[in-house]
Parts: sequence; C-alpha cells; structure tokens
Amino acid sequence: MSDRSFRFTHAVTRRPSASITAGLRAVDTGTPDLALMLAHHADYIAALKETGARVVELDPLDAYPDSVFVEDTALCLPDGAVIMRPGAPSRLGEAAEMAPHLKALYGEVRWITGEGSFIEGGDILTTEREILVGRSARTNAAGIDELARLVAPWGHRLREVVTPPGVLHFKTDCSLLDAETILSTPRLAASGCFRGYRVILTAEGEEACANTIRFNDLVLMPAGFPATRDRLAAEGYALREIGNSECAKLDGGMSCLSLRFTPRR
Repeated sequence: MSDRSFRFTHAVTRRPSASITAGLRAVDTGTPDLALMLAHHADYIAALKETGARVVELDPLDAYPDSVFVEDTALCLPDGAVIMRPGAPSRLGEAAEMAPHLKALYGEVRWITGEGSFIEGGDILTTEREILVGRSARTNAAGIDELARLVAPWGHRLREVVTPPGVLHFKTDCSLLDAETILSTPRLAASGCFRGYRVILTAEGEEACANTIRFNDLVLMPAGFPATRDRLAAEGYALREIGNSECAKLDGGMSCLSLRFTPRR
C-alpha cells in the first residue's frame, strides 16, 4: 500500500498575528484568545517536527487576519505547487505572500489566474488515486476546471464533489487517515462521494473533529472528542490531540494550519 498521500518531508506554517481577532467566521462564537492560540500552534508545530519533518515557520502577517490558515493558499504535490485564488476577497493577498516560499522549495510553481476562478485548499483532499475537490462558497466550477488543467500534466485526476450545505470547506467534514481510509461526518459520507474508500465516521455530536491530518506516523486531531478518538485508537492509529478551541472560532482545524508535502526537485 502506498503512503505518498500522508508521508511528507516538509510542512509550511505561519504564526498567528495579533489581527487574528478580526478573522472571518461563519458564526460568531467569541473572539479568539491570541495567547492560547499561540500555545496551541506551538504544540501543533512540535507534533509535526516530532515526525521528522522539516517545518518552515513563517512570520505573522498582520495585514491578513486569516493568514495562519496557510492550507487555503496552495495545493502542494510532489511535482509542483499550485497557488490558489481564495474565494474570500480579503484573503487574495495571502496566496501571493506564500508563492515565494514555495518557489524556494519547488522546481515548478503554477497559479490559478482566471478572474472568475476561485478555489481554496480547504476544499481539496488528495488521496492515492485522485484529487477530490468540493464545490463550496469559496471554491467554484471555474476554479476547479482551471486546477484540473494545471495538474493534469503531472498525472493527477480531479473529481468534483459537493460540500454539504452550511459547511465552509469540504475538508471541514473529512480527512485522509491512510491510503484507503477517510474520516468523515455522517452527512458527508451519506452523499456517496467516498464510494470505494473505507470510511470511519465521527461519533454523534463530534462532527467538528472530522478535520484531522495524517502526517507520517501521527494522526493529529483536535482535543475534546473522546468517542471519535477512541474509534481511531481502536483502528490502530497513533494519535496526538491538540487544542483547537481558538482556531475553531474562525472555522479552522488541523489541516488548515499547514501545507504538507514532499517536493520532487
């Protein structure tokens, strides 16, 4: 069984800025506590480093309150990176800020450039066999079509799927656990988009922990979801629970906080 979809040598993160309190949110559940978010972010970076990865830690960007959520800015594949075009106008500049850092690590960096194209990394799940892209409020058909054309020469096939109503990103409701296994909320799994994969469902009332990441030998998951944690532990996954209370106030989860890849130079 291949492991290229979850075994990585590099990760890119960005330290939260003081402006994070002005970050976008679908529902206002309170203002994030910067000090606590910084502590959680440090735990997250430590866990990535523990797996042996090289972690690039970028400085805060006060001009972009949501810039800690670096995953939305790019899709990183072995052969190259694609700079996204975020669907939230206030986040467009974040992608441009990320580009030079990826150019330093990759031989080839491509861009989503269409004026009508919008796509964010939070809507993209890369598996061993395909790239699933969820249509959402932040990712449209034009963005998906443009991405498909850009990655086809690298041998990747895209499949468009539908993000459930009221869900910000496709990966808000799912994550890859290994080459054949996906953690999903029941509502997303019911759509049939994961037919052919093994699916582990989040426990009732714990849908908010569907966004985890498998990074090398660790599964990083948000703390506070014991029933789902126990399901994953029973399946033999090595788990690391990390506080996510402050990022969750901005609709953020484990995958949002890093770009994860092994560049082929």
